[in-house]
Amino acid sequence: MTHHLMRPFLTLLRGVVACLVMVQLAWAVEPFEIKDIRIEGLQRVEPGTVFASTPFRIGDTYTDDKATSAIRTLFGLGLFKDLRIDVNNGVVVIVVEERPVIAAVDFVGAKEFDKEVLRKSLRDVGLAEGRPYDRALADRAEQELKRQYINRSLYGAEVITTITPIERNRVNLTFSVIEGDVSKIKDIRIVGNKVFSESTLRDQFDLNTGNWLSWYTKSDRYSRAKLNADLETLRSYYLSRGYLEFRVDSTQVSISPNKQDITITINVTEGERFGVAAVRLEGYFLGRDEEFKSLVTIKPGQPYNVNDVTQTVKAFSDYFGNFGFAFARIEPRPDIDRASNLVTVVLQADPSRRAYVRRINVSGNARTRDEIIRREFRQMESAWYDGDRIRLSRDRVERLGFFKEVTVDTQEVAGSPDQVDLVVNVVEKPTGALQIGAGYSSFEKLFLTFGIQQDNIFGTGNYLGTQVSTSKYNQIFTVNYTDPYFTDDGIARTVDFFHRASKPYIEQAGNYRLITTGLGLRFGIPASELSRFTVGASVEETTIQVGSSMPAAYLNYVERFGTTSRSTPLSLGWVRDSRDSPIVPTRGGLSRVYSDWAVAGDTRYVRYGGGHQQFIALTKQYSLALNADVGFGKGLSGYPYPVFKNYFVGGLGSVRGFDQGSLGPRDLTGLILGGTKKVVMNAEFQMPFPGAGNDRTLRLYTFLDAGNVYGEYDKIDVSTLRSSFGMGFSWVSPMGPLRLAIARPITKFAGDRILPLQFQVGNTF
Repeated sequence: MTHHLMRPFLTLLRGVVACLVMVQLAWAVEPFEIKDIRIEGLQRVEPGTVFASTPFRIGDTYTDDKATSAIRTLFGLGLFKDLRIDVNNGVVVIVVEERPVIAAVDFVGAKEFDKEVLRKSLRDVGLAEGRPYDRALADRAEQELKRQYINRSLYGAEVITTITPIERNRVNLTFSVIEGDVSKIKDIRIVGNKVFSESTLRDQFDLNTGNWLSWYTKSDRYSRAKLNADLETLRSYYLSRGYLEFRVDSTQVSISPNKQDITITINVTEGERFGVAAVRLEGYFLGRDEEFKSLVTIKPGQPYNVNDVTQTVKAFSDYFGNFGFAFARIEPRPDIDRASNLVTVVLQADPSRRAYVRRINVSGNARTRDEIIRREFRQMESAWYDGDRIRLSRDRVERLGFFKEVTVDTQEVAGSPDQVDLVVNVVEKPTGALQIGAGYSSFEKLFLTFGIQQDNIFGTGNYLGTQVSTSKYNQIFTVNYTDPYFTDDGIARTVDFFHRASKPYIEQAGNYRLITTGLGLRFGIPASELSRFTVGASVEETTIQVGSSMPAAYLNYVERFGTTSRSTPLSLGWVRDSRDSPIVPTRGGLSRVYSDWAVAGDTRYVRYGGGHQQFIALTKQYSLALNADVGFGKGLSGYPYPVFKNYFVGGLGSVRGFDQGSLGPRDLTGLILGGTKKVVMNAEFQMPFPGAGNDRTLRLYTFLDAGNVYGEYDKIDVSTLRSSFGMGFSWVSPMGPLRLAIARPITKFAGDRILPLQFQVGNTF
């Protein structure tokens, strides 16, 4: 406010204050004994709310100070638009005018957000249906809505609030939104860089100026959180390459007058490059200096790498924790020699004091029972603090899949320096799913799916699921129930029911079917934190529904054993899963060994095999996936191996470039039989999809496949393996994972059915 406007404003303010003082003096009353208290004007507020907020009762002495305190307290409730206190012959009358109540909140023109998301954001600022209306609250709601739109890069969004009074002192609030166009990043400038080119540094960012795939990645939409993450990536890029003194001096974000174009300018100072001269340990290392030295990943003679320093500090902290030192402090200190541009990394350690865990508290689990979380813990109460066991416990709780987030905080116990409490904070997520969908694949054609599953039924940690899938060639119905802690020591029990009707040889027209119905019981026995054994038994009935174009091997089997075969296979297996993600893994492995032994019924056979998948992260964006899968089957006690248990190879999931399930032995008429032995090997080099940046849900890959199946009396001959190479892409779509592959055979033989393009979408494999 300018000086020439200040003088009249101050004069007016003095007049208002003087009037208020005069009114206060005029309203002043002599103290008296209160005979009665009445409240007028209430519509929705309970009288008890008003009485509880007044500092006087019947029989008390009324004073102006108490009246002022009552008015201040009642206004503080936020329920009243106006109020006053009248006194008459010892009676105190509190006259109130209630604020209107919000009857409904609606949004017009809002397309970017679901209306319920907007309502939740307004509830967070105190505005919701059933609450008193306040203009200041409506203004805050407008600002919150604009903030939500700015987070989506809609800087030009306008919000207009309309208040419509209705009967019974209520109002309807309508927020009219003009969203406008999305503001996009026009340019990202990096100033001050000399060693690395601007394009190289921009390649490290998730934010960019847009490309043909930006509609999917939204990488050209500015967000402060994304920019901060990119700045940290930039800082890490320099610090991991020896630039110890690199810093980001400033960041400017400017928007064009039409609020459509955003320019980001980042000013940096690179500094000198430093190498590591030596690593020195200082402080007390529990007399285990050599053990700690073995954990050092900092390499003398190499450029200074902050990632190695961070990894070493974490390893030291974790190792101290293994001996109960929960409060160990490790401070990395670089001693810089500027003359030689070398740095000695000093690791100063203070183990502090040893502690044990007094109590483990669980919070955030509104649905899941405490015991479901506690039984995954390997750190026990009243035991010494063990960092390894705490990390393992956290990982086990995360692997349950019931929570969005799991953290374990360490809290000191007041008055007990050698004790800590662990607080396990979880954020629950929906664990039930209703799946209704359709898909199409090059070999199944159109298929429909329906499923209901609950991973944490009634908060017990048990799993119940049912799945129905139908296509031209396969109809499947399954029900599964798993109790992961059937026994207290972690043995899981699974009950399976399945019904499958399938035609395995999809290239051959015909109306024959294989119908299998079974009921099984399996137990999972923990072998380690990442692996378990499985044992089980099932009862199966397989019916061969005779029809046209049926292979001769099936006809021969029906003539000898009839159309229906019953068996009781026993199963034994082992599985180990160390993948970092079951959907888009980048590191770790999945190993499995299985065996089925049919010991009773109309068939006698053994079926066994195994496989291993290994995922190797080469860089942040590139990874390598390797797979090997083998299987064997053999008839027992004079029984032939049942033809409906044959293996099939070819197509997606085995050897791409060949028709699905088309490799291996054929009968005299050329119809596919499958085989009792299979060998499959795959290698994939996975890379970013052009324009998708670091998004791992959309990836390109090149591959090399090899495999085949063999008959019961055939030897596995490497020279007859079919092989192929090609490329494809994978996408975790809303309908489920999609995979498309374009392949070309390397090794093929006469009669092989080639299918260069194959894709599949709509299921979970």
